[in-house]
Amino acid sequence: MLVGHREDLLAAARRLLEDKGYAHITTRDLVAASGTNLASIGYHFGSKAGLLNEAIGEVFEEWTDQLADLAMADPTASPVERGVVTWAAMLNSLAGKRALLLSYIEALAQAERTPALREQFAEQYRRCRARVAGLVAESLGDGTPPDDARCLAVASFVIAICDGLSVQWLLDADGAPTAEELTEGLAALWSASFPPRGKSG
Repeated sequence: MLVGHREDLLAAARRLLEDKGYAHITTRDLVAASGTNLASIGYHFGSKAGLLNEAIGEVFEEWTDQLADLAMADPTASPVERGVVTWAAMLNSLAGKRALLLSYIEALAQAERTPALREQFAEQYRRCRARVAGLVAESLGDGTPPDDARCLAVASFVIAICDGLSVQWLLDADGAPTAEELTEGLAALWSASFPPRGKSG
């Protein structure tokens, strides 16, 4: 029955992304691991790539939710403190997600050449941005709505930092900045750009 195969295929895709990597998974692998059939892949996801990208997106949306729960755990924390908690938690969890991160990078390269897959990833980013913007609005606590340009801009900034840190960590785990170093760097940049009154020379 094709209709009941969607979750089986997604579960199989997630396992294979960790075990084999995006570039090495075949449709035969997916059918065997899920106990389904080739027609089910096309019925639910359009293609093998559509299935794999959906599985990647699902994993990273869950990861976003986990990081969000940690960031918002302390109701008295400032927005900056929540950022530090998020970056630290993300860096600490990267070792356990290395295979999935590599699969994600491989998938991005394929999406550039396939408009439908590119849009699939773009939509996942839009959902992530909206989710983070909601957290930003909650952190500000001044009644600003999540779809306000300021919240969306901060959300994009936070996502960009997380993406950049992930890539740096993949290439050089020991050289990637810690959450504290990143915060100090941002503070130094802010101080240099907006010096206290009377000290700008």
